[in-house]
Amino acid sequence: MSVETRWYVVHTYSGYENSVKTNIEKLVENQKMQDQIFEVKIPVEIVHDAEKDKDIERKLFPGYVLVKVAVTPDRDNMPKMSDETWLLIRNTRGVTGFVGPENKAIPLSDEEVIRLGVEKRVVEVSYNVGDTVNIIDDMFDGFSGVVQEIDLENNSVKVMVSALFGKDTLIELELDQVELAE
Repeated sequence: MSVETRWYVVHTYSGYENSVKTNIEKLVENQKMQDQIFEVKIPVEIVHDAEKDKDIERKLFPGYVLVKVAVTPDRDNMPKMSDETWLLIRNTRGVTGFVGPENKAIPLSDEEVIRLGVEKRVVEVSYNVGDTVNIIDDMFDGFSGVVQEIDLENNSVKVMVSALFGKDTLIELELDQVELAE
């Protein structure tokens, strides 16, 4: 049986992100709540420090931690975490609350999760460079073109579309916005 999960944003004291992450993970293990809280993340980016000639990790959202938890629909059919899960997270040392109106825990939408890079979508690519594809999403829906470049790491494809604006135009789309032309 598959469990529905959602990501929530937890606000922490500034500089306490790592200890909040560690504390939540320890509490989950100690209270055997692995079936309720699945993952805790601190979104980071790698930045190159030219002076010291080394790469450093920098928090994308200082003061925030993301937590992936099991949810069930509430009476309005909206995803809701259990009270036990809410209490464990909310009462963790260093946590000041959840992001949402009146400290109510509101999950991130699927689009927000993807945009923030919290989870990567797995897209099956059935086309190669040089193949003709149809654009099936975005403002170019219905156009076709030839694949020029595929970037799996960044979830993008560059397509040369003919006769767009009266000339050949290179556009960049997400991998799932095109399909192999038949």
